[in-house]
Amino acid sequence: MQGMVSCMSAAENFTDNLVQTSFAVTAILNRVASEHDLSLTQLRVLGILRDREPTMAELASYLGLERSTVSGLIDRAVGRGLVRKTTDAADGRSVRVSLTAEARRLAPAIIAEIGELLSPMTSRLNPGEQQRLTALLGKVLTV
Repeated sequence: MQGMVSCMSAAENFTDNLVQTSFAVTAILNRVASEHDLSLTQLRVLGILRDREPTMAELASYLGLERSTVSGLIDRAVGRGLVRKTTDAADGRSVRVSLTAEARRLAPAIIAEIGELLSPMTSRLNPGEQQRLTALLGKVLTV
């Protein structure tokens, strides 16, 4: 659209920029996931489990998926040696999900790859702009 006159309002331009950013980031995440033989959802699971050990119900909530869908997803990840399920010590009826040692070794490489691929988009921002963007995105994502 470079060189074209935009007829979009400020609100439309804002929405369009958010959507275009989402598409660009999703493409990068899909590429990295594919290179590690993961689905985008499996990549999201690894990201969620980096710093927490949720119950299956909590994980379903984080992902916005039905528990039965998450159960199959986690069973496949267990089969690949990326995730383990343990009985919740406080509530024997609940199952907690955590990363295996193999997944913990894999996570830093995946994070580095994502950062490298995002760099062309973010490197034009100076450190102050990056901090502001981080704060604004955090605010946007807070529900």
